[in-house]
Amino acid sequence: MSVQALTQIEVAEAQVPVAPSYLNRELSWIEFNRRVFGEALNRANPLLERVKFLAIFASNFDEFFMIRVSGILQQISAGVQKQSPDGLTPTEQLKAARKALLPLMEQERELLLNDLLPSLSEQGIHLLNMADLSNAQRIWVAEFFHQQIFPVLTPLAFDSSRPFPFISNLSLNLAVMIHDPQKGELFARVKVPEVLPRLIPLPPDLCEGPNGHAIGRRHCFVWIEQVIAAHLDMLFPGMEVVMSAPFRVTRNADMEIEEDEADDLLSSIEQGVRQRRFGEVVRITVDKAMPERISNLLLTNLKIGPRDLYTVRGPLGIADLMALLKIDRPDLKDPPHMPTLPSVLRGGGDIFDTIRQGDVLLHHPYHSFSPVIDFIQAAADDPHVLAIKQTLYRVGSNSPIVKALIHAREQGKQVTAVVELKARFDEENNIIWAKTMERTGVHVVYGLLGLKVHAKLAMVVRQEQDGIRCYVHMGTGNYNASTARVYTDLGLFTCRPDIAADVVDLFNFLTAYSRQSTYRSLLVAPITLRQRLMDMIRREIQRQREHGDGQIIFKMNALVDHQFIDLLYEASQAGVQIDLIVRGMCSLRPGVPGLSERIQVRSIIGSFLEHSRIYYFANGGTPVLYLGSADIMDRNLDRRVEELYPLEDPALVAFVRDKLLGTYLNDNVRAHILQPDGTYIRLIPDNGPRVDSQIPEKMIPA
Repeated sequence: MSVQALTQIEVAEAQVPVAPSYLNRELSWIEFNRRVFGEALNRANPLLERVKFLAIFASNFDEFFMIRVSGILQQISAGVQKQSPDGLTPTEQLKAARKALLPLMEQERELLLNDLLPSLSEQGIHLLNMADLSNAQRIWVAEFFHQQIFPVLTPLAFDSSRPFPFISNLSLNLAVMIHDPQKGELFARVKVPEVLPRLIPLPPDLCEGPNGHAIGRRHCFVWIEQVIAAHLDMLFPGMEVVMSAPFRVTRNADMEIEEDEADDLLSSIEQGVRQRRFGEVVRITVDKAMPERISNLLLTNLKIGPRDLYTVRGPLGIADLMALLKIDRPDLKDPPHMPTLPSVLRGGGDIFDTIRQGDVLLHHPYHSFSPVIDFIQAAADDPHVLAIKQTLYRVGSNSPIVKALIHAREQGKQVTAVVELKARFDEENNIIWAKTMERTGVHVVYGLLGLKVHAKLAMVVRQEQDGIRCYVHMGTGNYNASTARVYTDLGLFTCRPDIAADVVDLFNFLTAYSRQSTYRSLLVAPITLRQRLMDMIRREIQRQREHGDGQIIFKMNALVDHQFIDLLYEASQAGVQIDLIVRGMCSLRPGVPGLSERIQVRSIIGSFLEHSRIYYFANGGTPVLYLGSADIMDRNLDRRVEELYPLEDPALVAFVRDKLLGTYLNDNVRAHILQPDGTYIRLIPDNGPRVDSQIPEKMIPA
């Protein structure tokens, strides 16, 4: 197999001196998003899938600024000069991140303007500028503006009697300069309404390409901000509109809740969600055509400096391009994926009887999420079920799981839901569902003081002939039917007594007073998980020293905890073979002689978001394998409630080790290999077989 570097911006100028042992987590995150961008560049992907990846890339950077950059800026404002573990001060991290971001943003624009938009136009999907419109199209757009847009707009002036208007987070705006015959030049801000589509569809009979020729399968859109800009005279009658230019603001969106001072956590979270739009400004994005005097006016009134100004060519906020995925053009998308059911569940029999016969492993999205919903629904309707308990982290806006829990309560079952209100960017959905469940009599628990509840657990307590039996579902992903269609996650149904007893104890820890310090089978953070996982790494080190067959395979979303990294370095130096599959941030520096030459790190980027967490230890031929909710981050290990559960059925262990992990480690289609300097190289197959770890038949048991 040969290797070929990803098409990417040279970032040599962004390289800064770092400590030899660690990669900077912020720069590592940028490299992750670069790999996402690589999928937008990849012409092997269907056109609308490339657009999707570009939209994801843009959305990821919004979150990067809202959370990561805002955190660095807070440290700088507080005068923090302490170096991060990789040797950078906050100021140096911000400088390095900006140097890496600027050329990447320029390449983003190059791709959009010179590749994707022309390619869409060739396929009859036209994103038109106002200057491209025909007379008939202009007439229709003007009428649409008068009827649909104009009544919603509220221009806000800025002068000696009126303060600078508040600019909400991620809102798209027009900075407008007006000439008043009496007062001279004035400034106003016009917010682009979020309640209207960013891309306004033209009627099919008016859909023509830029050259005026109609195309058979055609879809035409015009940017709403350009429509507003073309009709600003309607908003400022009697004045001359000198110029207008779009701009977009990104604010700090990382809520901090002082739980020990909050009498009502629910009210505190609700207030925090409302306040998120008012956070400190961390970025302003403007079009390159914006005059400097206007951008300076914005910087001054938004109280930020030139380093926080990002100028780009073309439309702002291109995460909105995700709306194009709604177009009915299957020829421009990946073939639709039809999830299946495990063979043991295909007969439609009693799910509790099936679980009693043996553990059932689900691998989403290759397996349908419906058995998880059916599990709760069956419990709701089963007269022998006494109680249902479940953790909820990100459930989505139209959750069949929550509806099933409500139905269970209506059927007289005792239902407990541990709802994590602090699930970032899902707080509002969780608040709505929590209140809805409370109104129906569900016992809702709002997590624990100082800890996010990230564990994925559901338990059904059932009265049977031989006594009470507990049935459990545990997962690596959220109880979210929508994300289960695009996230790779593993879930296990079991009624093993040791697991069930641990889950009972864990729910007691979550809902009542408990100082549970030991568990039979589960690894639970922040209590036992860190120490037990590290002990198993040490066992592989000892095994390597005594027998020479130590082996570790981990799959996770992020690896940034330095205690674990140091221990993995120790294992590598002892000769243990270590393969790490890390989708996102990775602070471990692999392949460094004398430090980590026995460690290889790969990242899988594809149509499905790799989300499952797997921890495998060879253990001298008696493999130990855990699945669960925890990544190797200090927040997950020390400040969240997480669970890892053992997989013990030999057939299931063999499937995960040989077929699932084996396919990931042999992937030469979607795999990127981390280099010692923090960059990634994409594997390219030679003339041999292509191995794609996101092919369904490879990722489910035979």
